[in-house]
Amino acid sequence: MVDDAAAAIDFYRRAFGAREDVRIDAPGGGVLHAEISIGASVLMLGDAGADGAPFTAPAALGGTSVALHVYVPDVDALAERAAAAGAEVLQPPTDMFHGDRTVVLKDPSGHLWIFLTHLEDLTPEELHRRLPAA
Repeated sequence: MVDDAAAAIDFYRRAFGAREDVRIDAPGGGVLHAEISIGASVLMLGDAGADGAPFTAPAALGGTSVALHVYVPDVDALAERAAAAGAEVLQPPTDMFHGDRTVVLKDPSGHLWIFLTHLEDLTPEELHRRLPAA
């Protein structure tokens, strides 16, 4: 949930290439419910206080305890696009021990995003072997 869902949807479109699939406006204004797609992932969002909804946006909480993980074909291109649109890059694209290239971003609404591009399949044994060096 966000404080301005319409602005968040616009940001996600510009930064992450999101597609708006569904949008239901609240009778009193704002967005009651929306669904966006980023790659093969579908996310639901809306205004935190729309029509008395009991949800709170990250800004009201002073942060978030949730990070959204989304696989994309080209994490480097997405990171560049997102930064240009105003996302805060918390970790630049990096090859990680678990076989994915990963970027960590913070959007203007305060949500944390982890975008990944899969690089290699690992056996559980290889994953555990690499973990201590990470």
